[in-house]
Amino acid sequence: MARDTLRRCPACGGYHWLSAWPDNHRDVEPQRSDLPSPMVIMDTMDPVKSMADGKVYTSKSAMRATYKPSGNPEGISYAEVGNEPVNVSALPKPKSDEKAIQASLNKALARYERGERVTP
Repeated sequence: MARDTLRRCPACGGYHWLSAWPDNHRDVEPQRSDLPSPMVIMDTMDPVKSMADGKVYTSKSAMRATYKPSGNPEGISYAEVGNEPVNVSALPKPKSDEKAIQASLNKALARYERGERVTP
């Protein structure tokens, strides 16, 4: 009579007697994920207008190909931002022409003092 030995179970990783095989896991539910299918990142997307060339793309790889220097004759680099809000404080503020502003205000004040009024 052969000795009953323990073997490592590939299903659960534990050890079971050979005499109990294959009935050792019949009452155990198979391990399954709560997700209905595996997570897959697709190349397709909703139609998006590219800011690089103005064309509409439904493929991520096709749109990213326009960002590369070979597809971009100007040599401009692009960054995909997504739907994140733009950080307004990081944008450069336009330089104001103080002399032109002062001249415009002086001109408007002179017109007002002369009695010129805009009638609707």
